[in-house]
Amino acid sequence: MDKIQKKSQRPDVVSMPLANPHAAGIDVGDTEHVVALPEGPLERVRKFGTMTCDLMTISEWLQKAGITTVALESTGVYWKPLFSLLNRNGFEVYLVNARMVKNVTGRKTDEDDAMWLQKLHSCGLLKSAYLPNDEQEALRTLVRYRHCLVQDCSRFKNRMQKSLELMNIKFHTLFADITGKTSIAFIEAILHGERNPDAFLPLVDGRIRARTEDILKSLQGNWRNEHLFTLQQSYAMVKTYQEHLTQCDKAIEEQLRNYEAEINEGVISEAVPQESEQKPMKRKQKSKTAPKFDVRNYLEKIYGVDVLSIYGLSEMGGLEILAETGENLSKWESEKHFVSWLNLCPNNKISGGKVISSKLLKKHPNAASQAFRLAANTLQRSDHWLGDYFRRMKSRGGNKFAVVATANKLATIFYKMVTQKQSFKPMELVKYQEKYKNIKIAFYERKLNELKKASA
Repeated sequence: MDKIQKKSQRPDVVSMPLANPHAAGIDVGDTEHVVALPEGPLERVRKFGTMTCDLMTISEWLQKAGITTVALESTGVYWKPLFSLLNRNGFEVYLVNARMVKNVTGRKTDEDDAMWLQKLHSCGLLKSAYLPNDEQEALRTLVRYRHCLVQDCSRFKNRMQKSLELMNIKFHTLFADITGKTSIAFIEAILHGERNPDAFLPLVDGRIRARTEDILKSLQGNWRNEHLFTLQQSYAMVKTYQEHLTQCDKAIEEQLRNYEAEINEGVISEAVPQESEQKPMKRKQKSKTAPKFDVRNYLEKIYGVDVLSIYGLSEMGGLEILAETGENLSKWESEKHFVSWLNLCPNNKISGGKVISSKLLKKHPNAASQAFRLAANTLQRSDHWLGDYFRRMKSRGGNKFAVVATANKLATIFYKMVTQKQSFKPMELVKYQEKYKNIKIAFYERKLNELKKASA
């Protein structure tokens, strides 16, 4: 009988202490937001619209309920207006990764999701995602938009090449770039009605190494009207995108000035022309899609150190890293946290003391991670210690493995340079190879001693 009474007195649920007793959870959507409150006199779950007046109503309702902290799930870009309004009104807002709030099995509704968010947040089980400040957010928006412009422009360049190929016009196979000086002159002549191959020869730039007879042969085609039309349309779009890129670069440069002013307490240094810089600086060759202004100068003033001295890191890569991570990397406790956020390290899963999986997380790398990966990929044939490290990793696990491992090295170097304000001091290749040889010798000597002990 005592056992039955004791069993009936046991709680049916496992209780957890409330870390945030005045917490709310909001399931964000495009057409409606579902808000869940703790149990109290007010309605537990309520639906709202997504217009600005609806967002103000949500804020007033939360204030009436005595809410101090709110958890939002990062759904697309729908959370941003609500997040900004709640922040301005004094709420502590957590933006939560969807992987952290996966619901238990069962029926899934927006109301259940909101209550689950509220429950997890009230127990202190959620962490807020990394969020940039206003200046960094503005820069990130512009840099991401510029990346989209470059991608769209590249698509129309490919369509130009396809139109020429369908007419069997082959000069794009002789020149390095379809949007180069000679290629553009040829395309404009074609669109103006020129069909005589000999008339194109005066347009050839002196740097072209192709033979004259090959150029004349490449200009013999079928000149079909539909392909000429698509060539004209694609060329017009390329020019439009290039104009937009120029305007976007001006906006990015202006935002970099504002960023520099915010960091240096309102002081904006004058731009120094690249030809008359006071200190010598090893210049990296710019890509054709890189901004026309001196990105390196702005990055050095914002970071306080020349991050582009790192092997393989381009101006556009450094700009994308700044836009994604900001100038203050102390938000990540160490370089290991930083590379983990970039998804450049194994996601170890350990059970029973054994590693059962060490693969990367299956998620699309962000722009900063992609910049480090692209920088690492350029080091395959380099004659320095990072190039040697890349080739060694490639022999161990293939090209993708080597890219991620080398990107991890670059991100670690980047973190230490920015946080400690130290210049990049590369190791000599000979010393690095000697150090690796000594490590291998020590490893094999240890294995040999273990074998001798086992056989004794």
